Amino acid sequence: MANNVDVDGSDWFPTILVTNDDGIDAPGLRYLVRVLVSTNRYRVFVCAPDSEKSAFSHSITWRHPVSVKQVDIDGTTAYAVSGTPADCASLGISGSLFPSVPDLVVSGINMGSNSGYHIVYSGTVAGAREAFFNDIPAVSMSYDWVGGKSNYDDFTLGAEACLPIINGILSEIKNKTYPLSCFLNVDLPTDIINHKGYKLAKQGKTLFRMAWTPVTSEKQGGQMLSTMEMAANSTEKMEIDASNSSSGHLLFKRVVNWSQVDNDDTDKKFLEEGYIVVTPLGALSPADPDSVSYFKQLFPSVIGPSFSSAL
Repeated sequence: MANNVDVDGSDWFPTILVTNDDGIDAPGLRYLVRVLVSTNRYRVFVCAPDSEKSAFSHSITWRHPVSVKQVDIDGTTAYAVSGTPADCASLGISGSLFPSVPDLVVSGINMGSNSGYHIVYSGTVAGAREAFFNDIPAVSMSYDWVGGKSNYDDFTLGAEACLPIINGILSEIKNKTYPLSCFLNVDLPTDIINHKGYKLAKQGKTLFRMAWTPVTSEKQGGQMLSTMEMAANSTEKMEIDASNSSSGHLLFKRVVNWSQVDNDDTDKKFLEEGYIVVTPLGALSPADPDSVSYFKQLFPSVIGPSFSSAL
């Protein structure tokens, strides 16, 4: 092994586990891994889905085993897994697959931003959240990919821009001062080479509103990208699969209807302004205080004296 040093010049050689939801062959993961390996500062493990698992959220495989295949990625020990992003993170930190438990889990880099309510759908964020559930520090990373503007080199620039965050976290982990009460979600702006700096921001409420359209074939209706946008020429109709249309089954496919943009000082706004946005996240989803007050007033009137509140 090369004479590697850690982020603060000592002998500690931290281990980073990389996962994602776009799949082990996705350029975002491969360019991220290449940057991490090139620093010679970390031991890098990779445990990622064997195919795209975008928008799988925090689903897990429960009723049957997952299959695991070793994959050749220079400078790493890497495995492709048949399960979900949460499965991959869980297996990767379990001690069952790799010889040691990682010091940090990095999930990404996703092709498409993950901000606002989209965080709930994101398999990328779920990979980091699963590590957080198990008291492993974690970061999810996403790049605001725009067709016609973005290219794969932007993943390299994004990964390099995240190195100060990664190194800062690892230094805190080494000093045993890093909090385990949250994990981080990082969104990288489209014009990453000219980013305006780093902005700590809260999660907003931005959301793509979805609709359903009837189709006559599973091949019809266009392809939904991991960016939650439709692929080019997605409205063009493709050949009809007669076996589906005549089987008596109705087929429907999701389409993006319109977007609900949060204009408050939250993650999506600062991302669109060109910042690298860092959002601390937890796992609890408490309702806003006004809603809590509403139910405190409602339930005594409809339930009676047997109702009480611990809120």
